[in-house]
Amino acid sequence: MSKPFDMELFLVGEMTGSYATRQRHLCQAKIIQAEIAKRWQRETPWTWQRKHLAWFLEHRLDRHSEMTRYYYFLTVRLLARRLQKTWEFTLRARTDVDMYD
Repeated sequence: MSKPFDMELFLVGEMTGSYATRQRHLCQAKIIQAEIAKRWQRETPWTWQRKHLAWFLEHRLDRHSEMTRYYYFLTVRLLARRLQKTWEFTLRARTDVDMYD
């Protein structure tokens, strides 16, 4: 069995800010990694495509608050920067219809 992917080691050079901010990014990156692995069996960020992160932002966070979605959006941007990708993502504002579907 292979060694599990170390997300902290992967992101350590990109993370800045306070200890709490770095820990939040790390925790969220691990959640993103687990969700993508569960859906597409892609264990490491090196195998991800833009569609995987876009799916996470659009579908896995659709019922979360705008602030939570924003913090995950920042983590996704950090992951894309670490992967040296020029991927861009947008945050779609939830409407009242979205919230009560």
